[in-house]
Amino acid sequence: MDWSSWHDDYDRPGTPLARRLADVQGHVRTALSEAPPGPLRVISLCAGQGRDLIEALADHPRRTDVHARLVELDPRNTAVATAAVESLGLSGIEVVTGDASLTDQYAGLVPADLVLACGIFGNISDRDVERTISLSPQFCKPGTVLIWTRHREAPDLAPAICGWFESAGFERLYLSPADAGYGVGVHRYAGAGERLVPGVSLFTFGSARS
Repeated sequence: MDWSSWHDDYDRPGTPLARRLADVQGHVRTALSEAPPGPLRVISLCAGQGRDLIEALADHPRRTDVHARLVELDPRNTAVATAAVESLGLSGIEVVTGDASLTDQYAGLVPADLVLACGIFGNISDRDVERTISLSPQFCKPGTVLIWTRHREAPDLAPAICGWFESAGFERLYLSPADAGYGVGVHRYAGAGERLVPGVSLFTFGSARS
């Protein structure tokens, strides 16, 4: 998979990816608007070109409150994200070229107010999806919003994903309809949070559909 050209469908109106992006960005804006006053911490795993967050912040009234770290392995994508951050003057966003599966990447910026796990769950094994969810409280505090994506085609893992999140202390806020052509889920953490454990790998990124 060419993970740079993969983003091209974002710019083709009506495609499932374009509609998914709009859905995710809407929930990002809502999460930021509803967060308590003050600085906001955001992390994005496998951030790609960062469009989920960067474009949502472009004209958001809380754009200067956000301190974010976007982690992405493909340097072509991080170059695009960095250029977008600079053009919009989003000085609080850090773009990192690195392995997003490693917990070390998020040290110093967790617990976060918003966690983005978009484009991951369709590209890793079901076992790794469950493992990543079970470890995600390390990124959270009470009230943290976590947004994730995965296709809803057979086998539709979304119901199981929601169950795994709920077992890990999250409550479901939203799940896109099964016939939407894409999958977006939003959960809020209701647990006490856990200490970030360095040196842990959450998943092995594969080649399945996202």
